[in-house]
Amino acid sequence: GWTCRDECQYECMWLTVRLYQQGGHRVPQFHGKVSRAPEGGMQGPPVPADPPGPSQWPFSRFLFFQEPASAFASFLNGLASLVMLLRYRAAVPPAAPTYPTCVAFAWVSLNAWFWSTVFHTRDTALTEKLDYFCASAVVLHSVYLCCVRTLGLQRPALISIFRAFLLLFLAGHISYLSLVRFDYGYNLVANAAAGMLTVAWWLRWCLRQGRRLPHVWKCAAAVLLLPALALLELLDFPPLLWVLDAHALWHIGTIPLNVLFYSFLMDDSLYLLKANSDLFKVD
Repeated sequence: GWTCRDECQYECMWLTVRLYQQGGHRVPQFHGKVSRAPEGGMQGPPVPADPPGPSQWPFSRFLFFQEPASAFASFLNGLASLVMLLRYRAAVPPAAPTYPTCVAFAWVSLNAWFWSTVFHTRDTALTEKLDYFCASAVVLHSVYLCCVRTLGLQRPALISIFRAFLLLFLAGHISYLSLVRFDYGYNLVANAAAGMLTVAWWLRWCLRQGRRLPHVWKCAAAVLLLPALALLELLDFPPLLWVLDAHALWHIGTIPLNVLFYSFLMDDSLYLLKANSDLFKVD
């Protein structure tokens, strides 16, 4: 799917990189992974993107993959999610109280990793939006999953209201970014805020349930390591061998966290199923 113009932009990007290096300057960043414009000239201030967006390091293409490491890591995350979903469905009966929510979370995550793979394979305006929007859906579904497990089992009416609120928020979020302005800063803040809310919520619950539920450590470890891994993004170094950058390392690091968190969901669902069964016998 690479057009003649795309090839020209790609070759011009590497010509620019070589000129920078020959002149003793740092590796430039570009607006768009193929290259639309370098971040700044040899001298003078950086030139803002149009529309404003994150600058990207130059990556060496492999076949048609613009970012081979990130695309492969996203694919492995999706594969890990699929394997753990199949294990979950094989081990947990549908009668478990959190079964539908956990299965829905797995499908939402699979969808997000699919579009992440596509986006890192081929960066276009459409694939960028699909990657961002599906990632936001995962973040909000994570909040919903946390609410269902910690509050919703005892208060089904509350969880229905919260679900409606999250759906409305996601619809408004996507509508604003699609129809008004694709604001990278707002998108980052909104997702980071929802993510930190989920981390704090899960940790509070884990601390209160740790002695009673031995499998809770898996949840605590996953939600603690996730923001720690996100700090890799702050390193932001030129790609090693023009392939492996901080973003790819972040995606690689989330693969075992996917496995760990799904393992927690499996153990917790089986615990809830047994607890409900014991309660039914008592009744």
